[in-house]
Order: sequence, then structure tokens, then C-alpha cells
Amino acid sequence: MKSYSVKELLKGNLLLQEVTINGWVKTFRSNRFIALNDGSTLGNIQCVVDFENFEENLLKRINTGAALKVVGTLVESQGRGQNVEIQVKEILVHGEADPEVYPIQPKKHSLEFLREKAHLRVRTNTFAAVMRVRSALSFAIHQYFRENGFYYFHAPIITGSDAEGAGEMFRVTTLDDKSPKLTDDGGVDYKEDFFGKETNLTVSGQLEAEAYAMALGKVYTFGPTFRAENSNTSRHLAEFWMIEPEMAFFDLDANMDLAEDFIKGVISYVLEHCEEDLQFLEKRLLDEEKTKPQAERSEMALIEKLKFVAENSFKRVSYTEAIDILRNSKPNKKKKFQYPIDEWGADLQSEHERFLVEKHFKCPVILFDYPAKIKAFYMRLNEDGKTVRAMDILFPGIGEIVGGSQREERLDVLKEKMAALNIPEEELWWYLDLRKFGSAVHSGFGLGFERLVLFATGMGNIRDVIPFPRTPQNAEF
Repeated sequence: MKSYSVKELLKGNLLLQEVTINGWVKTFRSNRFIALNDGSTLGNIQCVVDFENFEENLLKRINTGAALKVVGTLVESQGRGQNVEIQVKEILVHGEADPEVYPIQPKKHSLEFLREKAHLRVRTNTFAAVMRVRSALSFAIHQYFRENGFYYFHAPIITGSDAEGAGEMFRVTTLDDKSPKLTDDGGVDYKEDFFGKETNLTVSGQLEAEAYAMALGKVYTFGPTFRAENSNTSRHLAEFWMIEPEMAFFDLDANMDLAEDFIKGVISYVLEHCEEDLQFLEKRLLDEEKTKPQAERSEMALIEKLKFVAENSFKRVSYTEAIDILRNSKPNKKKKFQYPIDEWGADLQSEHERFLVEKHFKCPVILFDYPAKIKAFYMRLNEDGKTVRAMDILFPGIGEIVGGSQREERLDVLKEKMAALNIPEEELWWYLDLRKFGSAVHSGFGLGFERLVLFATGMGNIRDVIPFPRTPQNAEF
């Protein structure tokens, strides 16, 4: 017999039919009412047991967390809280869960506790909802790019280049960690390593994606990236997923148009397809915010905030204008910023970005034309010689969610910038080749997927929107 999902059965289209369902026990009350969930939806299906028809030893094996197969008739529910229920005829216990040791009991658990049980936390309503939204966002991303003529490109995870120039990379090596062969000057001899050179886990697939954009026109990567930044904040992960489109013949304005349309598109998809989970997460967030001081509470509820982003134009502001706003703001004048804004050229921090979005403009903001000194070498230099065609998208509660730019397509200018930053040409000879053979204006951006999920779900810590977070001193699962 076909096994149905809880989501299918709750629609009520199979009334008075015999159905089979597999799932995990949420609760078992009075030796009679089993709440069963299979992850397909937030709701449970109630399975009503006539205990006189089942052996006591079988019923004793049915505890919270146990996996069951239930066969019975779907009928209209006589009780409150559900429209349909199953009158149980057969029960098979796939696997038991000892109530003395099973940690996900039907009570409130702290997020900190659940991070220690990352392999089981998705069995809670909160994490199941978050991961269903994450899955929907993943699908929406691929759908958006496919519908807009992009090709999905798989960037290498092992790389010999540092796209961001940050140097905070995880080394990949097969050399003896106790006594690697050394060069004459005492350094590690990477010629003896597996790849014959020093290699790392990638921080970005952008450089490689540029190569493919210059042949296929529009490509995107969507895969894991790694940053060995020793940061234990609620916004940082050592392993995270990045969405990075690269487009030939796109200038900065076209890049900003695409990024705004893309974000609106994927958020609209989630609003349409994840209504039940978003409502649950919104209620959770409202309950959480009741414990905060009034000044720290969000001005908009979760769904309202998502609709606001999806339905309104983003404000576009130059870096220079933003600096003037920040320099003259009350928090800056009253020295409330942790990092005061004194002069043009400052690298904006999250507190500055959130002030612009949440207090000044009160809408998502796209900042553009940043100082060249605080941006990567591959960004196109403006005619003023001091700014580059960079853009960041800033969101409420998050700060920067997208970073991108028009790329430097001029070989001579790119060489000059690399020389100024001591980036050897031989390390990126292939990247320079792109400027020798059919170079053209091109652009792209990067979006940290977990930050998008964080915004869409209203969660407060980025470790709670990825299945198994990787952070300093933490690779448990």
C-alpha cells in the first residue's frame, strides 16, 4: 500500500480511505492519541489508538521520538485542534526512543542546548521550519537563474588563489605534518605536496566564474566556501554557502538591477510557498521579542518585513553620500558608534550599515562607488582614480547581505592594481589572460546564503540556519 505524507493527509482529500503513514512520534497521550510527524509539514497527524486492540508491550514501545508505521482509516476528527485523524488498525515500530535518554522531549529547549544536539535539533518545530525555508530558498535560487538565462557553474573547492586577498584560508595538504620537507630558506617545500604548490579551500568561486562568464555569457555558482577567520560572532561561519553570479556585458547599474530583482524574486517565492512555516517563525520571533527592551524590538513582523523587501525599491546611495550621512548622524556626534566615522575612506561596520537601513532610510540600501583602498583588486577603477565600481546591498537586522562590483576588464589597469598590492602576476596568469583575449565589461556579486536564510526566517544566530555549523573550536558533527 502507498505511504502518504502528513502534508497530503492533512488536506483531507482521502476521507474514509485506508491510508499508511510513516513518521516520528511527537507525543503519545493517554495510551490513545499519537501525534505523528514526518517532516513534510509543521502540523502533526493525530492517530487514535483503541488500546484494547493492541498488546500492552507494543504500546510501551511508543514514546516521543520513536519511528512508526501506522495503517488506518482517515476520518473527520472529533476533537479540537485537527480536522482529520487516523483510526489506527495496525502499528509497526520501526525504531524505539528511550524516554530516559532521548533529549528532544516535548518541552521548550534553548537554542544553545539544541546546537549541542545538532543531529537531532531538526526534529523540533523551529529547526524543521527553518530547514524547509532553507530548502525552498535553494530551489528558488536555481529556478530564478534558470528562468533568466544563466548556466550553473561548479567552481573548484580546492584553489591556489585567494580571491579576496584576506589570507584567512584553510590549507589543503598531504605533507607530513610533523616533518615536512623544507626549502633551502627553511620554508615548507610545497613542490613535494599533492598538487605541487600551496593550495587552500576556496573563499570564493568568483575568479573561476569570470572565466566561464566570458564564454557562456551568464553563469552562477552556488556552493560551499570557507573562511579561517577566528570569529565567534552570531554572523560568522567557517564553512558557508555562497551564490555568485557573473555576467558578461553587464556594467554596475545592470549588476545592481539584477541583484535587487534576484533578492525580490527568491523572497517572493518563499512568501508564496512557505506560508505555514513563516507564520510559525513569525510567532516565535514575536514571543522572543517580548523579552527584549522596547528599543531593541523590530518595527516590523517577519512576514511584513519580507513583503516590504519584495515589494519596494531599494534605495541607491553612493559611499560618499553615506559617509556624509553617518558623519552628521546623532549616534556619531554623541559617540554612540563603536567605530566613529571621522573621514572619507572609513571601512563601514555593521553598526553603520544597519543605521543607514533601519534608522535613516528605513528600507534596503545599495551603496556603490567605494574607496579603492578598502575593496578587492579586481574591482573596476573609476575615472576619479580613488573609487571603484563596487556595490553592497544592506538589509535590516543583517547589514551587508550582498557584495559585488563591475570587474576590471582593462589589462593595464589590473596589472597596476596587482603590482600595488604585491599580487604576483604568475599566480593569476590565467585571470590576466581573460583581459588579453576578448575582454569586455562584466560584473557579478556574491550573496552569503546563510545570511539570506537568517533574514527570511528571523533567526538571530547564523549557526541556527545551517544544518551543522562549523565555527572556531567546533566541528563536532
